[in-house]
Amino acid sequence: MKLTPRKINLFNVLKLPSVYLMGVRVTAITEDSCSVKVRHKWINQNPFNSMFWAVQGMAAELTTGALVLMKIKESGKKVSMLVSNNNANFSKKATGKITFTCKDGHKIDAALKKTFETGEGQTLWMQSIGTNADGVVVSTFNFEWSVRVKN
Repeated sequence: MKLTPRKINLFNVLKLPSVYLMGVRVTAITEDSCSVKVRHKWINQNPFNSMFWAVQGMAAELTTGALVLMKIKESGKKVSMLVSNNNANFSKKATGKITFTCKDGHKIDAALKKTFETGEGQTLWMQSIGTNADGVVVSTFNFEWSVRVKN
Protein backbone atom coordinates (compact mmCIF):
# COMPACT_ATOMS: atom_id res chain seq x y z
CA MET A 1 0.00 0.00 0.00
CA LYS A 2 1.53 3.28 -1.14
CA LEU A 3 1.43 6.20 1.29
CA THR A 4 -0.32 9.22 -0.19
CA PRO A 5 -1.10 12.64 1.26
CA ARG A 6 -4.77 11.68 1.46
CA LYS A 7 -4.05 8.48 3.44
CA ILE A 8 -1.73 10.29 5.84
CA ASN A 9 -4.27 13.09 6.40
CA LEU A 10 -7.03 10.53 7.04
CA PHE A 11 -4.76 8.75 9.54
CA ASN A 12 -4.25 12.09 11.30
CA VAL A 13 -8.00 12.64 11.58
CA LEU A 14 -8.43 9.24 13.23
CA LYS A 15 -5.25 8.85 15.29
CA LEU A 16 -3.78 12.34 15.72
CA PRO A 17 -6.79 14.66 15.87
CA SER A 18 -4.85 17.60 17.35
CA VAL A 19 -2.62 17.66 14.25
CA TYR A 20 -5.69 17.77 12.04
CA LEU A 21 -7.50 20.38 14.15
CA MET A 22 -4.47 22.69 14.01
CA GLY A 23 -4.70 22.61 10.21
CA VAL A 24 -1.59 20.53 9.49
CA ARG A 25 -1.97 18.81 6.07
CA VAL A 26 0.42 16.71 4.00
CA THR A 27 0.49 18.09 0.45
CA ALA A 28 3.12 15.87 -1.23
CA ILE A 29 5.27 12.83 -0.51
CA THR A 30 7.90 11.18 -2.73
CA GLU A 31 10.82 8.81 -2.15
CA ASP A 32 13.05 11.70 -1.08
CA SER A 33 10.83 14.50 0.16
CA CYS A 34 7.65 15.37 2.00
CA SER A 35 5.81 18.69 2.21
CA VAL A 36 3.25 19.77 4.79
CA LYS A 37 1.30 23.01 4.96
CA VAL A 38 -0.30 24.78 7.88
CA ARG A 39 -2.04 28.15 7.93
CA HIS A 40 -1.74 30.58 10.82
CA LYS A 41 -5.19 31.00 12.37
CA TRP A 42 -6.82 31.69 15.70
CA ILE A 43 -6.68 28.12 17.01
CA ASN A 44 -2.93 27.70 16.45
CA GLN A 45 -1.62 31.15 17.36
CA ASN A 46 0.46 32.34 20.29
CA PRO A 47 -0.06 35.62 22.22
CA PHE A 48 2.26 37.41 19.77
CA ASN A 49 -0.11 36.88 16.81
CA SER A 50 1.99 34.28 15.05
CA MET A 51 1.90 30.49 14.85
CA PHE A 52 2.63 28.66 18.11
CA TRP A 53 6.02 26.92 17.99
CA ALA A 54 4.52 23.51 18.85
CA VAL A 55 2.23 23.64 15.81
CA GLN A 56 5.26 24.35 13.64
CA GLY A 57 6.95 21.40 15.33
CA MET A 58 3.99 19.12 14.54
CA ALA A 59 4.16 20.03 10.87
CA ALA A 60 7.95 19.71 10.73
CA GLU A 61 8.00 16.35 12.50
CA LEU A 62 5.30 15.04 10.18
CA THR A 63 7.48 15.76 7.13
CA THR A 64 10.30 13.62 8.54
CA GLY A 65 8.15 10.95 10.18
CA ALA A 66 6.04 10.32 7.09
CA LEU A 67 9.22 9.63 5.11
CA VAL A 68 10.52 7.21 7.75
CA LEU A 69 7.16 5.46 7.90
CA MET A 70 6.98 5.18 4.11
CA LYS A 71 10.46 3.62 3.89
CA ILE A 72 9.63 1.16 6.70
CA LYS A 73 6.40 0.12 4.93
CA GLU A 74 8.31 -0.38 1.67
CA SER A 75 10.83 -2.65 3.43
CA GLY A 76 8.09 -5.05 4.51
CA LYS A 77 9.81 -5.57 7.86
CA LYS A 78 8.73 -4.69 11.38
CA VAL A 79 10.73 -1.69 12.51
CA SER A 80 10.22 0.60 15.48
CA MET A 81 10.75 4.31 14.99
CA LEU A 82 11.14 7.04 17.59
CA VAL A 83 12.27 10.65 17.77
CA SER A 84 15.18 10.58 20.18
CA ASN A 85 16.28 14.20 19.94
CA ASN A 86 15.36 17.45 18.24
CA ASN A 87 16.24 21.14 18.01
CA ALA A 88 14.77 24.12 16.25
CA ASN A 89 15.60 27.64 15.12
CA PHE A 90 12.98 30.35 14.62
CA SER A 91 14.09 33.14 12.30
CA LYS A 92 10.84 35.03 11.49
CA LYS A 93 7.27 35.25 12.74
CA ALA A 94 5.19 32.47 11.21
CA THR A 95 2.06 34.07 9.75
CA GLY A 96 -0.02 33.16 6.74
CA LYS A 97 0.52 29.80 5.03
CA ILE A 98 3.69 28.01 6.14
CA THR A 99 5.07 25.07 4.16
CA PHE A 100 7.47 22.63 5.80
CA THR A 101 9.62 20.49 3.55
CA CYS A 102 12.03 17.66 4.31
CA LYS A 103 14.29 16.43 1.50
CA ASP A 104 16.21 13.82 3.52
CA GLY A 105 14.44 10.65 2.40
CA HIS A 106 17.70 9.28 1.01
CA LYS A 107 19.21 9.19 4.52
CA ILE A 108 16.67 6.64 5.74
CA ASP A 109 17.71 3.92 3.31
CA ALA A 110 21.23 3.65 4.76
CA ALA A 111 20.00 3.55 8.37
CA LEU A 112 17.42 0.86 7.60
CA LYS A 113 19.94 -1.22 5.64
CA LYS A 114 22.38 -1.13 8.55
CA THR A 115 19.74 -2.04 11.15
CA PHE A 116 18.59 -4.96 8.96
CA GLU A 117 22.19 -6.19 8.61
CA THR A 118 23.29 -5.77 12.23
CA GLY A 119 20.03 -6.01 14.17
CA GLU A 120 21.18 -2.96 16.14
CA GLY A 121 19.32 0.32 16.35
CA GLN A 122 20.47 3.16 14.13
CA THR A 123 19.97 6.92 14.32
CA LEU A 124 19.79 9.58 11.66
CA TRP A 125 19.21 13.32 11.62
CA MET A 126 16.60 14.80 9.30
CA GLN A 127 15.85 18.47 8.68
CA SER A 128 12.55 20.20 7.90
CA ILE A 129 12.51 23.82 6.76
CA GLY A 130 9.43 26.01 7.12
CA THR A 131 8.91 28.84 4.65
CA ASN A 132 6.17 31.44 4.29
CA ALA A 133 4.29 32.30 1.09
CA ASP A 134 7.14 34.64 0.05
CA GLY A 135 9.69 31.81 0.33
CA VAL A 136 11.28 33.28 3.47
CA VAL A 137 12.49 30.71 6.02
CA VAL A 138 10.54 31.11 9.28
CA SER A 139 11.86 28.06 11.15
CA THR A 140 14.18 25.09 10.80
CA PHE A 141 13.68 21.86 12.74
CA ASN A 142 16.12 18.98 13.09
CA PHE A 143 14.91 15.57 14.30
CA GLU A 144 17.06 12.62 15.30
CA TRP A 145 15.15 9.45 14.44
CA SER A 146 15.99 6.06 15.91
CA VAL A 147 15.08 2.94 13.93
CA ARG A 148 15.41 -0.65 15.15
CA VAL A 149 14.24 -4.00 13.86
CA LYS A 150 11.51 -5.45 16.08
CA ASN A 151 12.11 -8.95 17.40
